[in-house]
Amino acid sequence: MTLFTTPFGIRATAADVLAGVDLSGQRIIVTGGASGLGTETVRALAGAGAHVTIATRNPAIAKTILEEFPDTEAVALDLADLRSVRAFCDNWDGPVNAIVANAGVMMLPTHQVNAQGWEMQLAINYLGHFALALGLHTALKAAEKPRVVVVSSGAQRLGGFDFDDPQFERRPYDPLTAYVQSKTADVLLAVGLSRRWAEDGISANSCEPGWIHTNLSRHMDKATMQALGSMDDEGNLITPDYFKNPEQGAATSTLLAASPLLDGVTGRYFEDNHEAEVVEGGPELTMAGVATWSIDPAAADRLWEYALPVVRDAV
Repeated sequence: MTLFTTPFGIRATAADVLAGVDLSGQRIIVTGGASGLGTETVRALAGAGAHVTIATRNPAIAKTILEEFPDTEAVALDLADLRSVRAFCDNWDGPVNAIVANAGVMMLPTHQVNAQGWEMQLAINYLGHFALALGLHTALKAAEKPRVVVVSSGAQRLGGFDFDDPQFERRPYDPLTAYVQSKTADVLLAVGLSRRWAEDGISANSCEPGWIHTNLSRHMDKATMQALGSMDDEGNLITPDYFKNPEQGAATSTLLAASPLLDGVTGRYFEDNHEAEVVEGGPELTMAGVATWSIDPAAADRLWEYALPVVRDAV
């Protein structure tokens, strides 16, 4: 299969990929849209004319972006609480043109679980977004050329999904391992959605934003940050050449959510505004590609069947 490419390079911004695009009349949901990359995604989509719903645990922190774009709105959504997801979906009225599953948490230092007993990174990054997509399936079907975008991470190249012990009930909890698993699950979510919903006209793709300084990395320790070349010996942040700024980091998810170039494209993984090559994953940090285990259709189906009863029982 030929890899899908676009005219946009690694330094393109979210605004660049929507230049000249009119999104008037479109309704788009961005989870975690009140901060970081989510805010830049909202800014680009709203700037192109879309009505954007910022789905966030604390709507009050969206005040600045709401003042900038009065046609946006902020609605409470706690992805760790499937009752909150159900309430959000139950209160939604009308079609939705796109869902950008952007919210996430990274490397929680201690083992935490949600009400369903799911490890918290997996619960927020994957399960809550899975429930959100299922809850809004009818609303997506009602829109023209609807899309789901799942924001993953290059961390998915470090490890697959552990179906034997996904909740760390038997193996020791490790913050990085848990994060890696959740981000692999995110790619598998897009694969699963694409396999099931393409006949409904719904496209689903996943992506990685690249390396950016945001609040997401607040739980990373000094040694890890120094190993990445993003912190000096005194604890000051450094921006290596391979890092992006937030506007650039939001470009790929924005492209997938709303660019007409992506009409009909589904089931793929993107980085730097292009479809990524498939690579053999492993424990060593690599800078590009999507791991074979992250796009394995059998794993996507298995994960879907594992999570579906949890979502149905809770919502």
